[in-house]
Amino acid sequence: MRTAKLTITPQLDATPRADAPASGPKAVDRLSQAILTSLEDAKAENVIAIDLVGKTTIADRMIIASGRSSTHVGAIADRVVRACRDAGFPAPKIEGAPLNDWVLLDARDAIVHIFRPDVRQFYNLEKIWSADRPGEARIG
Repeated sequence: MRTAKLTITPQLDATPRADAPASGPKAVDRLSQAILTSLEDAKAENVIAIDLVGKTTIADRMIIASGRSSTHVGAIADRVVRACRDAGFPAPKIEGAPLNDWVLLDARDAIVHIFRPDVRQFYNLEKIWSADRPGEARIG
């Protein structure tokens, strides 16, 4: 399986500023950076961020990560929720938490998927949402 590691550009300081806007591109980047930092702190594996602008209206960013076990997936999800609140954003809505095979966090402008490795491989969201989807023109 070939998976490209995508990053958010530019990398911004995750520390929220008092004068930062409550919505818009800068808020999305602040939210994404807070999520990415929390994933790194929780030792999430194979983290990628996919820009969804122009692809869908559900969110501006999709972040996909793996945990080593169901317990690890649950712990990662808890850390992401805490990071969103600490950065001044509403707590994400959570789906899939009781089993922790695949936890989806809806943070409004960012959707976070945290998988066990075998579940991630089965659903292969990276391929579904990649820029190289058949029948779509490349932007930029």
